[in-house]
Amino acid sequence: EVQLVESGGGSVQSGGSLKLSCAASGFTYDGYSMAWFRQVPGKEREGVAAFNGDLSTLYADSVKGRFTISQDSAKNTLYLQMDSLKPEDTAMYYCAARNRGLIHWRALLQSQFYNNWGQGTQVTVSS
Repeated sequence: EVQLVESGGGSVQSGGSLKLSCAASGFTYDGYSMAWFRQVPGKEREGVAAFNGDLSTLYADSVKGRFTISQDSAKNTLYLQMDSLKPEDTAMYYCAARNRGLIHWRALLQSQFYNNWGQGTQVTVSS
């Protein structure tokens, strides 16, 4: 059974940092491409950071220069390092997986292309 479990969320003040983790079971990252999304209640899910099939990366404009996506295939773990956090970063953060392969860069942050999801970890940033 494919399972993704996020951890590392919490409450921090503006300007602080958090590192999120996503542990995978039932498959290895070698056969999949991974991404991070976030969602605020009442809003559509937003792509934050993603790997393409060649492990190149794409970030949402709102997080460029502040967030870094990485993965450790040997540990089947995905990470999101978040620095210089802002109140508008407050959201539930989800990791997601799709079958490995190159797709157009504009599709990497669209949730419809991912078919495996974790339950999410809450990030709250206060002023």
